[in-house]
Amino acid sequence: MPTSAHTLTDVAASDSTLRRFLHGLPGVDAVGLEARAASLGTRSIKTTAKAYAIDLAISMVDLTTLEGADTPGKVRALGTKAVRPDPTDRSTPATAAVCVYPDMVAVAKEAVAGSGVKVASVATAFPAGRAALPVKLADVRDAVAAGADEIDMVIDRGAFLAGRFMKVYEEIVAVKEASGASRLKVIFETGELSTYDNIRRASWLGMLAGADFIKTSTGKVAVNATPANTLLMLEAVRDFRAQTGIQVGVKPAGGIRTSKDAIKFLVLVNETAGEDWLDNHWFRFGASSLLNDLLMQRQKLATGRYSGPDYVTVD
Repeated sequence: MPTSAHTLTDVAASDSTLRRFLHGLPGVDAVGLEARAASLGTRSIKTTAKAYAIDLAISMVDLTTLEGADTPGKVRALGTKAVRPDPTDRSTPATAAVCVYPDMVAVAKEAVAGSGVKVASVATAFPAGRAALPVKLADVRDAVAAGADEIDMVIDRGAFLAGRFMKVYEEIVAVKEASGASRLKVIFETGELSTYDNIRRASWLGMLAGADFIKTSTGKVAVNATPANTLLMLEAVRDFRAQTGIQVGVKPAGGIRTSKDAIKFLVLVNETAGEDWLDNHWFRFGASSLLNDLLMQRQKLATGRYSGPDYVTVD
């Protein structure tokens, strides 16, 4: 593995140098990775720390709706919920962002206006990414023009799996440029990359190309965020910052539904990347139903009892 930032600036000079770098990354010990992820998941925390962790997790949620049946009314309601997740308790933190399709960005932007909640938009022919680059870039520019603060793009998994790393790199660079001042999250769809070695290579490829965040998945396939693949990506951002001084965020998405799950991921962050990533500027949860459970657990800690089924909104 290269040991200097100068070396890293040269690795994308050509297809051959990029390929050599990515295939030169250390192989992943799958058994060791999964064992460490499982071990960290058994850590217990005290009640006061749990209350802090729940509020931190709420503040890290990208509250998401990415369905063909999305309506302006649904997006407005989601934006209202993101700004004030629990209308009965003003001490509840707002979520980090609302994540929608490009055509709903303007609606979401209006719903969260003045709150500090960001509007993220999936783009680049999400979720499959099967479109020509000009179409993908038009998708991004539409979202940015509508007011998106963040762009969540998908990589061309077919190109990546075929070993066409430079094509993937150049698309990320182009999308980064089209995103302008909007932060760019690069989605790998880890469930389709097949191996941990590929996830490590995709992580470094995304960061080399300028990703502000690396993200596990779209939430549209069978295998999405797992403790093991998120741990691997956290190791990658930690090592990348050690070599370049550049900090990159991580966003696990899909399948994280309970407070218990979210806290396990926060432990992974703290124990792997460190406290610098325990902030919603650097770590997010891509989720739709997670927030409801966090709110119910938060009320349980405050009152000693679980709320009724009408305590949280049905998204």
